[in-house]
Amino acid sequence: MTTAPAPRPTATPRLLLVHAHPDDESIWTGGTIARYAAQGVAVTVVTCTLGEQGEVIPEALRGLGPDHADQLGGYRVGELRAACAVLGVDDHRFLGGIGRWRDSGMLWDAPGFATAAPDAHPRAFALGDLAEQTAALVEVLREVRPQVVVTYGPDGGYGHPDHVRAHDVTMSATAQVPEVLRVFHVVNAASAVKEGLAEIAALGDAHPYQVPAVGEVPSTPDDEVDSVVDVAEHVPAKLDAMRAHATQVQVWHGGGGEAVYALSNDIAQPVPRAESYVLASGNPAGAATDLFGGLPGGRGEVSR
Repeated sequence: MTTAPAPRPTATPRLLLVHAHPDDESIWTGGTIARYAAQGVAVTVVTCTLGEQGEVIPEALRGLGPDHADQLGGYRVGELRAACAVLGVDDHRFLGGIGRWRDSGMLWDAPGFATAAPDAHPRAFALGDLAEQTAALVEVLREVRPQVVVTYGPDGGYGHPDHVRAHDVTMSATAQVPEVLRVFHVVNAASAVKEGLAEIAALGDAHPYQVPAVGEVPSTPDDEVDSVVDVAEHVPAKLDAMRAHATQVQVWHGGGGEAVYALSNDIAQPVPRAESYVLASGNPAGAATDLFGGLPGGRGEVSR
């Protein structure tokens, strides 16, 4: 009598994303989070600051800002919790514990691109001890054991010092945790930006925002993009998550399904139907359309 081989032990696919501020998880990766959470992937979001320096959009809430009551960070914790609920995230962490590092702030260096503020707070994340920050993330990675980790590229996506530091911390920490099989940097694919801005321009005056030139939206050449994740079915969840961050994000939704968002600068931004990534480490085989594609054990069946 032949005995069938025992099933190979597998682990639940686990995705961990490292973001600088509340709202980044929704703006940059909201579709990806919603897609994988809906597929049963265990999703963990790590946020590095409370976003205390954010520019408040609703006039009635501007007293929360750093130049007034300085209570914006606490308020944004509630916004973040609401957004995570919409996206299907039930495991959220603040790096080092809530409030350990403060939003560093930024200045606009050029349209669409940021640089460091000259008067950052002493607890600013970008000025913090990199070794301590790395150790805090290593602790989370060893507990969660994600196979896939997502953060920003070396320029932080658009130059914000907290995004740059989030990149540095993530790359340093993941190098110490061999269970991490892939690290991705979220980017704006050039073709998606061009197409999205053309669609926004075609709306004319239907929305209240200013349409930027293509070069005013940071983007990455398509031939440098390694993975394009289709999130079309999850755009509604992404939009609702961005709406949850009402102090920071404005969302316009047309009657025909068109969607545009803007930050406090009232510059229109497209909402892509796919989110794009550059593979920073790991085997690229199978990852063209799925961050977990081709990993040992097959899709959704990642070996221990």
